[in-house]
Amino acid sequence: MNDQSSIPNDLDSFWMPFTASRWFKDRPRMMTGAEGLYYTSMEGKKLIDGTGGLWCCNAGHNHPQIVAAIQKQAATLDFAHSFNQGHPIAFQAASRLVELAPGFEHVFLTNSGSESVDTALKIALAYHAARGEGQRRILVGRQKAYHGINFGGLSVGGLGLNKGQFGTLYPSVQHMRHTNLPQNAYTKGSPENGADLADDLAMICETQGAHTIAAVIVEPVSGAGGVFPPPVGYLQRLREICDANGILLIFDEVITGFGRMGTAFAYQHYGVKPDLFTVAKGMTNATVPMGGVFATSKVREAFLSGPANMPDLFHGYTYSGHPLASAACIATLDVYRDEGIFENVARMAPLFEGMLHSLKGIEKVVDIRNAGMIGAVQLAQDGPVGAAGRAAYERLWDKGLVVRPIGDSFALSPPLTIDAATIEKIGDLLRADLSA
Repeated sequence: MNDQSSIPNDLDSFWMPFTASRWFKDRPRMMTGAEGLYYTSMEGKKLIDGTGGLWCCNAGHNHPQIVAAIQKQAATLDFAHSFNQGHPIAFQAASRLVELAPGFEHVFLTNSGSESVDTALKIALAYHAARGEGQRRILVGRQKAYHGINFGGLSVGGLGLNKGQFGTLYPSVQHMRHTNLPQNAYTKGSPENGADLADDLAMICETQGAHTIAAVIVEPVSGAGGVFPPPVGYLQRLREICDANGILLIFDEVITGFGRMGTAFAYQHYGVKPDLFTVAKGMTNATVPMGGVFATSKVREAFLSGPANMPDLFHGYTYSGHPLASAACIATLDVYRDEGIFENVARMAPLFEGMLHSLKGIEKVVDIRNAGMIGAVQLAQDGPVGAAGRAAYERLWDKGLVVRPIGDSFALSPPLTIDAATIEKIGDLLRADLSA
């Protein structure tokens, strides 16, 4: 049992994000410690972290090398901003980041995935304006997509529940259809059907005028909307349409970045290079908030034609390139490299896939989807939408496994340090629960 310092003094002061607070207060679930692949609950129970934090603790929890780097930086330079001045470690972090992404020479640093998405969308709009094509104002998203919760990301996102409370968002938005087709149920990895859905972008070009479209943004693997891998050829077709019409292609790699597909980034796994891509989460192993937008030199150089004494981009954050986040980023990249964590995904992903698909045939399981070290199990609806997913989350917590409920699915995205024994243990817990 933890001491009194780990027990919250009340459950009212903190307005929790994305939480049904009255439901939470009926039975609070609290973590008070973490190490490696496990959380420790307030009651002292060990729980397998089946979600890698929130798709983000790629190197496991409390890695001593990352912790030490943050502590050292806090005692050296706790903060300096990056507006018309700088500090070396932010530049060092940026250099290390672009080394992982050949073809991308620049990264704009933010503090979260939501900020990264809004930054990428603003860069796309400003890019066209700088090139004399300011009429390109339309941003294209996709149904069931999640691109964070800032105004731009909500606008291009495709989850209606996330938008309903907020009225009009960015007005010039179009959406393509999602790629979750019934005929692709139980596909292992990328499904064969659905590449033609990319032609929705061509149709938008026809109906809106290609000369008015600034950018299209997609997750290489849709994550928080339910885990939908891209159909074979889908991303390639989007790239072709963008090239033919002068549209920027943005990949949202906040979830897929930093090894979750067995490569540094998903664009490398799928062999399709965007013009911009967003990152966060695994960038610092989630220890200090940090995000970024990678840009090609082609995009960056469009901003260098104005007066030398004026900002290239009228955008940024107080904490862009924060010293502690930069230190955490460098240490995290060292750990990924030195411990071969991306390579571990390549070894473990087939076992993870096999474990998930071994659940096929259980009565309440109606679909299974996976890509890299990401998976989702779709359950038969049982009552109101979302009730089955939430019930599974609660039961599995009690059994010692943390999953992420998404509607009537639950998602898994464990730390990338996972081993075969833990994958097998997760499978045993899932089978015992879902078969009951």
